[in-house]
Formats: sequence, C-alpha cells, structure tokens
Amino acid sequence: AATVGALVALSIVALVLSLVKIEDVTLPPTVKYGMVFDAGSSHTSLFVYEWDSDKENDTGVVSQTLSCDVQGQGISSYANNPTKAGDSLRECLDKALKVVPAAKQRDIPAYLGATAGMRLLREQNSSAADQVLAEVAKTMQEYPVAFKGARILTGEEEGAYGWITINYLLESFTKYSPKAHTWVRPEAANIFGALDLGGASTQISFMPESSAVNWNEASKFMLYGYDYNIYTHSYLCYGQNEMLKRLAKELIVVRGELGGTRVDHPCYPKDYNETVLLSSFRTSPCTNRSDARLTLSDRNVTLEGRGNASGCLAAIKKLFNFSACGQSQDCTFDGVYQPPVSGHFIAFSAFYYNFKFLNLTEGQSLAAVRETVEHFCTRSWEDLSSSYPEENPERLPKYCANANYILTLLLDAYKFNETSWNNIFFQMKAGSASIGWTLGYMLNLTNMIPAEALARVKGHVPSLWAAAVTFIILTLALGLVALLL
Repeated sequence: AATVGALVALSIVALVLSLVKIEDVTLPPTVKYGMVFDAGSSHTSLFVYEWDSDKENDTGVVSQTLSCDVQGQGISSYANNPTKAGDSLRECLDKALKVVPAAKQRDIPAYLGATAGMRLLREQNSSAADQVLAEVAKTMQEYPVAFKGARILTGEEEGAYGWITINYLLESFTKYSPKAHTWVRPEAANIFGALDLGGASTQISFMPESSAVNWNEASKFMLYGYDYNIYTHSYLCYGQNEMLKRLAKELIVVRGELGGTRVDHPCYPKDYNETVLLSSFRTSPCTNRSDARLTLSDRNVTLEGRGNASGCLAAIKKLFNFSACGQSQDCTFDGVYQPPVSGHFIAFSAFYYNFKFLNLTEGQSLAAVRETVEHFCTRSWEDLSSSYPEENPERLPKYCANANYILTLLLDAYKFNETSWNNIFFQMKAGSASIGWTLGYMLNLTNMIPAEALARVKGHVPSLWAAAVTFIILTLALGLVALLL
C-alpha cells in the first residue's frame, strides 16, 4: 500500500510539472560604459558614463559615474615634450578602471576630444599637434579599453555637444514617467540655449525662433527619435585666457607703443604689477599675427594696475570688431551672422566661475550686476589679497577684466538686453552631472552603438511555478504520512 501511495504521489508530481507553462522570460538589460577625455586649453578631465543596453529610441539614457581632473595643464602645453601628454592621463585612467567591472573593460569605448588649445597648436605647429595626439593615443591603447580615437573637435562640435548635454540633464529631450513606467518626451519641452566660455574659445548654441532662418553655422541631430536643428558658432581666440593675452598686448602696443617699459593696465587692481616678456605674445596665433613689431624685441614690460572700471570696459570693447556688422541686427562681431537670441540659456564654464566668485546670483537685474562689477574693479590689490587669501594670486587680479569681458560678449556681441538678461542662468552642474560637451558627445555617439538585443531564456511563469511547488510539497507530505501508516 505504501509503495502504491508513493507511486501515485510521484505520478501526480510529474503531471503537475508537465502542466506548468514554460515561456520566454526577458532578462534585465545589462549596463554599458563609455569614457571621454575633455582635453581643454588649460586642463584635461575624464568622465565615465553608463547606460542600460536597451536604449530609448536608439539613444542611451546616460548617467555620469566618475569625473577625474588630470594633473597639470592642457595637453597642448606639452608640444615640446609630447610623451608627457600621454603620461598625464594615466592616473585618471587607473581610477576609471576601478569603477568599471573587469568583465566590461575590454568593451568600454574610450574617446579623447581636444578643443581650442589644440586647435591653436594645430594652426601654429601642425606636426607638434599630431605628435601630442599620437602620444595620447599610444597611452590609451595600453589600457584594456576599446580605444576609439583621439581627435581635435571643431568649435561648432564643442558648442553643439554642450547644448545636447544641457537639454539632456534638464530633461528637455526625454523624461521618465512613473505612470507609464517608461521614458517619454515632454509635451511642452523647454529647450535651453548653451553659452560656453573656455580658455581659448567661446561658443553659443541655441534654437532660433524661426525654423526658416537660413544659416551656415547649423548642426542637425537625431535624439530620442526626434530631429533638432540648432544655430551654433565658436569664436577662436575669444576664450578667457586668450582674451587676457590680447588685451595685454593691445595695451602695450597702443599705449606703450613698444617703447616704454611700464604700461598702465586699467583692469588690474591699483598697486598690482605684472611683468610680461614681449616674446611671450609670439607663442599664440591669437597675439602673434596681429603685430609684426613683436618679433623684434624680447624685453620685459611691466603692466601697472590702475583699477579703472570704465577704462577697463572701453579697452575690452576694442578687442571686438563691431564695425564689421554695419547696421545689421543679425550679426555679432567680425561680420559673423547670428539670428536673434531666444529662449532660456545656461551659461557654464568660465561664465559660471567668474560670476560665482563675484557672488552674483540669478535674478539680479543687469544694473545691479554692472554696479557689482564696477565696485570690484575699484578695489586695491591690498584690499583684494587680504579679502580673498585662499584665492589663486594669479587669478585674483584678473576677475575685473573677466567680468567686463563677459558683459561685453553677452550684451554687445550676442545682443542680450535688459529683459533677456534674466533668461541667462549661470550654473556648472545639473543633478549630479557636470555641464560640458562630453556628455552630449557620448549621447550622440550612443546612436552609433547598436542597442543590445534583449536576452531571452526559457523560464516558468512565476505564479504557476509557485502553485506547482506548493502542490508538490503537500503531495510529498501526504505520501510520507501514507508510508508511515
């Protein structure tokens, strides 16, 4: 009887298992990684990103995993010793590999994009620029990553990718809907413009109000299933550091006439002096090409600060060729076409850092901003150095010039006014990610990285499997009781 009971129990178990439905079960998507080096004119940074393999409308939903600042100056500064350009990246590469699982490192696409500093070096010495990029590539190829290349971005690419980054982080392209349990496009997407100020160049990118405007500086993107056409333009030699060099050179040439050894500098604080070597202006195409007389002398000139706010603003405006636009309203300077600015803008990089230092806040009127800048420019060097003991003494005397330059660029060149000024927001982060061109670069590249097919395996329907297991346990228990009896 016990044997018969056991056989009956086993038969019932087999019957139940045969009735449990087997179906395809979709495994969760795997995580992919990517890394991008931002090789700027003054420094280099590495960013590591990750996204799920099942992309949203062919574009990855990307988040920042790591940011690492490379020690030293930008890679263009190693023109005379290219090997050091590659070696400078090693510390950040080692850190990146610690956050990427070992099993995925061989597949992680790794890029290096060089910006205005390398664009200037290429103009000045193309073979030196090629050697720097070759050494950078050599170093990255030593690491267990899928190296995709090191190249110099155009100014328009830099501006457009910054625009993508901003609008991605502010959820203008796609936004997660808890109700739909998926990513959806906002019904009334607020597309932001991008204002980027680097060391050697500055970029403006935005969507003009009129889609019928005909312009040359245009970029087209397909992101999350939608097309975007934006205006973008980059101004080489109008970055913050190159502007300061051009300003000093013009003051020496025009006011000092290359004859004196001491020249007034209206933007530097009173009682602050800086000595420059005339031959230093020959190291950059931004200053070397504008006056042949600089090649005739290697002597020193001392720039003496005067703390003259109005004189500083007037000197900076002379760096722009506004007359080239004539009476055209669709023109910035140097004869460059630009449709009227429209919508809201995010101003980042040096725009943000200068205004943060001056304690300027969003929502302040343009009059209040100007008043703050004018007051700062009149402060003496002794006052500033004692008030900001932790600030870099090489940067501190330059904030007056930087702030006046930013106001001139935004108001006189890009033509923001009293009203549209309030549409500019100065910030460097959105959420936990840094604002810059690298995230936009990665987002655009994910359109070229195929979406991983969803992995499917044979599995039991969870509800039926649970019922079957419960039934099996009860049957075995009853069989054991029958056996004992």
